[in-house]
Amino acid sequence: MIPLTVTSFNEDEKNELMDCLNKNWVTMGEKTKIFETEFARYCGVEHALMTNNGTSALHIVLNAHGIHEGDEVIVPSLTFLSTAAAVSYCCAKPVFVDVERDTYCIDPESIEKNITNKTKAIVPVHLYGHPADMQAIQEIAAQHNLFVVEDAAEAHGAMINEKKVGSFGDAAIFSFFGNKIITTGEGGMVVTDDEQLYEKLKIIRNQGMDPNRKYWHPYLGFNYRPTDIQAALGIAQLRKIDSIIEKKRKIAKHYDKILEEIHGITRHYERKGYKSVYWMYSPLLRSGILVEDLIKKLREDGVDSRPFFPCLHWQPVYKEEKYLPVAEELSRTGINLPSGPSMTEKDIEFVIETVVKNIQDS
Repeated sequence: MIPLTVTSFNEDEKNELMDCLNKNWVTMGEKTKIFETEFARYCGVEHALMTNNGTSALHIVLNAHGIHEGDEVIVPSLTFLSTAAAVSYCCAKPVFVDVERDTYCIDPESIEKNITNKTKAIVPVHLYGHPADMQAIQEIAAQHNLFVVEDAAEAHGAMINEKKVGSFGDAAIFSFFGNKIITTGEGGMVVTDDEQLYEKLKIIRNQGMDPNRKYWHPYLGFNYRPTDIQAALGIAQLRKIDSIIEKKRKIAKHYDKILEEIHGITRHYERKGYKSVYWMYSPLLRSGILVEDLIKKLREDGVDSRPFFPCLHWQPVYKEEKYLPVAEELSRTGINLPSGPSMTEKDIEFVIETVVKNIQDS
């Protein structure tokens, strides 16, 4: 079976983990601070704060900004549930908008159409590793005085005009789940240049406890602390992130080259001036092909894959009678193909041959 993605560890991760164990310190501590400092430097921002997962990272930054009941936060409908769930955890309303056909990311025009006097924030998602149009989004946010949190859970190292995602918004979040560009098993990170926000995040992450007065709680916070075990993995993984991204981009370009000659499959687009990290290589299938049926056939032939995310306005927990044509079309026709950094050209060719065979049979 050619897997969707594979996480690889070597002696670097083992050495960092053993250092934790040898020092007899596994909860949040020195390793966490080192990883935070190095990740902030990597993103080109002043501050980074690690959490126990990506969802908690988004929740905590919205909470720290003051998002609350009665507020509206604009999110793309084509994304994983946690983008909207973090808004709901603040008792605010996620407002689902459409996406752009080429990047799969939130559509600035759809954002503008959905701004009301209750809108307080925008959460653009850099879906499947391709950046959203941050210049247009920042202009809209400035015009309407809106807080911008980049959901970069899938886009570590992606860039727009040589500037890394995570450094555009008021804040950004990343995920280090096991299938992400780099992993800590579970884990998340908030990055920001806003020192006041950062100081508040530190308190809220640790049960709202005053850092200068033990067991005194000026805020109702959360237990979103990571462990040094997680951070140790992150330190080692960050050292190889450029190599991982280079391999994933090389895989994507080989997919592109093969698919250029194949009818019925639209390649995973990369906008000029943007650098996608291709967290997932995500082409579109021609209308009439049932993605779920194809996924089943691919698995039988030894190729793992998965569908695009269902639109959030279709989800039982958020069911809304609204029509977002681009998000809905992409959700129905998109497929994630194997793109682990260890894939060979032979693997890629086998994947495409298997896809084409099963499309022709359908």
